[in-house]
Amino acid sequence: MKTILVLNMGMKSIRSIIFDTEGNKLASSAIPIETFLKGEKVTQLPGEWWEKACGVIRETLLDVRNITVDYLTVTSSSSCLVCVDRNGEALMPCMMVSDKRAKEESDYIKRLSTYQEASKQAGLHMDASLMLPKALWVKNHEKEVYDKTYKLLAPNDYLIAKFTGRYVTDYMNAHKWHYDTQKKVYPAELLKETEIRENMLPEVTAPGEYIGNITKEASEQTGLSCETKVVISTYDAICSFVGSGVVKDGEASDVSGTVTVFRAASTRRLETVGKKIQQLPYYEGGLHIVGGSNNMGGGLIEWVKQCYYQNEALPYELMEKDAGEASLGAGGLIFLPYLLGERAPIWDGDARGVFFGLERMHTRKEMTRAVFESTGFIDLDMIAAIEETGMKINSIRLSGGLARINLISQMKADITGRTVQVLSEFETTATGAAMMALFGQGEYVSLSEAADCFVKVRMMICPDRKNYEKYQELYRLYKETYRTLKPLFPKRMEITERLYGDKRIKIENL
Repeated sequence: MKTILVLNMGMKSIRSIIFDTEGNKLASSAIPIETFLKGEKVTQLPGEWWEKACGVIRETLLDVRNITVDYLTVTSSSSCLVCVDRNGEALMPCMMVSDKRAKEESDYIKRLSTYQEASKQAGLHMDASLMLPKALWVKNHEKEVYDKTYKLLAPNDYLIAKFTGRYVTDYMNAHKWHYDTQKKVYPAELLKETEIRENMLPEVTAPGEYIGNITKEASEQTGLSCETKVVISTYDAICSFVGSGVVKDGEASDVSGTVTVFRAASTRRLETVGKKIQQLPYYEGGLHIVGGSNNMGGGLIEWVKQCYYQNEALPYELMEKDAGEASLGAGGLIFLPYLLGERAPIWDGDARGVFFGLERMHTRKEMTRAVFESTGFIDLDMIAAIEETGMKINSIRLSGGLARINLISQMKADITGRTVQVLSEFETTATGAAMMALFGQGEYVSLSEAADCFVKVRMMICPDRKNYEKYQELYRLYKETYRTLKPLFPKRMEITERLYGDKRIKIENL
């Protein structure tokens, strides 16, 4: 029986998990990562990633002592830019996916003559969260850093380089550069017009490919054997989808960790997807993955905890109790969950969180319930965008930290009107990375066989039809609230930037 170590770097922590090929979790360890906000900047320190990665790997190896780790794979957030020198050392903090500094660069790229063709070929619109605007921002604003930059990498690529010495990415991560996954090429003309050299970007390969063995230096720092094979997977949102075991048309997954990742499976390529969501092929798995990620999912609950439950011994249990005691619809209170702006499906970086309808009678119970209910409205937004393509969503698989709160799972069933399956394993990002790597290395004959080993359903929840009808009315108000306030968000942003400027904030829990 073979084993695989998954290094999973999320927004809040870095985790090392060892599985065997029967899907058993043999050991795991985690350590928090610091995130910094300064105005529009959202950054982490790549040096901290590597230091802590070595620590958590050593810890998990201690738990399995005599077991050899056959494979290693890395998964992390996408659209995060790391600039490294020729020695593979980071030259500046990583620009994370929710970093909004590159808005002007994004707008500039949209006006370029080569952009429309690149966007059409990649099936991806331009946004400040993506890689090319971030690279252009560094070129425009950090010239000294840019001049020293040898490679422009995603976090996966950076860590794989630390393990193997190779600068390699997978085609799903490369897609964030507007890589054409059908023709298997970077957007050469667009890169030329932006004066970003293509040789600064990593080599592209497929998920499941063997990259190389652990180097002697990495072996000494992590305790892994030089015989351990490094296999590429992809970024966390796609891994979590695969780890949910979704393999049929009409099935969708909601993975709500710090953000909510909502995607559905299609066994054929959709001709028209639009700008709200994305379509990515997973050629090896015979799937097209349709949907997207937002900026906050479980992060909303962490925010509620910090605001109202920080001094409670059992904050999550009390949150669920409070929300359960409030009436459906939170007594007429609507919450817009855009605390960090929003990605899919509204793509509005200026939007911010709003409590609408606050009355004197409302307490933290109603406010907590309104936030809980907003997580269901997030899913309904994503379903609406996906079904505009002609797909139909019949059922949803839930995992991630939010799936531990049963009330939220019931709300998602009631709000969406779909049957919800809660998975036994909440760490679907890690299981998905393991499945992709092991399937790619021939340990399974199909994704379905891998899913049979790794994926189990803990609970099935059917929607309450009466509640669904009530939530439909509240959802319409939720949407109208956003549409009405949308013109005010840029004005607010302009005023707050003028009044308050930049202030560095350390965030321990997004």
